Amino acid sequence: MEAAKAASLEQSRFSLEQFDRIVCSLYDAALDTKLWAPALEYLRELFAANYVTLILRAPEGVDMGLMIAVGDVEGGGRVNYMSYPHTTTPFVNQPADRVFTVEDLMSESEWRGSSYYQHWCAGHGVFHVMGVDISTPGAGKLRFRITRPESGAKFSPEDRARCEALLPHLRRALQIHNQLNRSASLGAMYAHAISRLSIAMVVLDESGKVLDQNLIAKEILDSGDGLKIVGGRLEATYPSDNRELQRIVRNAFARYGAEDLTVTEAMSISRPSGQVNLGVVVEVVPSSEWAEGKGQPAAVVYIRDAAGKSLASSAAAKQLFNLTPAETALALELTNGLSLEEAAEALNIRRNTARAHLRSIFSKTGVRRQTELVRIMLNSVAALSKMK
Repeated sequence: MEAAKAASLEQSRFSLEQFDRIVCSLYDAALDTKLWAPALEYLRELFAANYVTLILRAPEGVDMGLMIAVGDVEGGGRVNYMSYPHTTTPFVNQPADRVFTVEDLMSESEWRGSSYYQHWCAGHGVFHVMGVDISTPGAGKLRFRITRPESGAKFSPEDRARCEALLPHLRRALQIHNQLNRSASLGAMYAHAISRLSIAMVVLDESGKVLDQNLIAKEILDSGDGLKIVGGRLEATYPSDNRELQRIVRNAFARYGAEDLTVTEAMSISRPSGQVNLGVVVEVVPSSEWAEGKGQPAAVVYIRDAAGKSLASSAAAKQLFNLTPAETALALELTNGLSLEEAAEALNIRRNTARAHLRSIFSKTGVRRQTELVRIMLNSVAALSKMK
């Protein structure tokens, strides 16, 4: 009896090579959404399954849900990202993090007679089912399912033990994936806000090499009007400006890793075009004890082009100040530095019409001078809106 139990336990174990491969594939998938497919495909092979499915979002209301499935899925290819429309499966409301099979929930005759089996499973060669609802912080329960055809073997205690052994790694991989996605979404939102405020941002590593730049920075650097990239490094056009720029960047690098990062330095960059100087601020990026050295972000250079046009949303400005479309267009032209006469010409309207619009704008915004109007427009949230 003991010998049989030991043999069964041994069968349920993965080889070191198998375990290493599946765990590596799960954590690779946590870092890159596209790699969930190879990870699930390897699980399909490991369990001799015809399908392995990870239901990322259960259906609710009009939301059809979302799942990743591997196997011979109709619709092209072996890997499909698809909606998950099944709201009445017999596997709902299972205890979290507990592996189950069909046999745990119902008899074979009940399974064959269920509408879910008849309308969904039978036509796709699904008969044996093993699954688990995985709890993840902040993302609820994700549904993991492994299936075999009727001609295949039932899921054994050894299969269940293998699934239970992988469950902690699958849960952690999903948790890491969710956290990284959330961080990426927040990062993209902040980067969008910086760009909408017409602030250029260049990220430098400890050697001074440019690691990243936003679209506003790319436009400024591509123009070569005051700042440019030479040999992968940020430089100013004029030697005197460049010496000062390199000095404050070196000072930032010297403070990299220090506890007090509150000190920032600023300078003005002259432009060959004769336009208003570029404003530059250099700030140190907090270092990580786990990721120091070259290739890591060490400083951020913020650049403001005072002559650049405002990216304020006309729709948002219209809603914020209850302006008409014509009034909004005029207010934005004035915000971009045009005089009333220049704005009228740009909008192809009469000067008297522009003056009438301006009086109405003053009344609605509560300001009395054009300079005040420009100030409230520039300081409003209109630039942060994605509306056109």
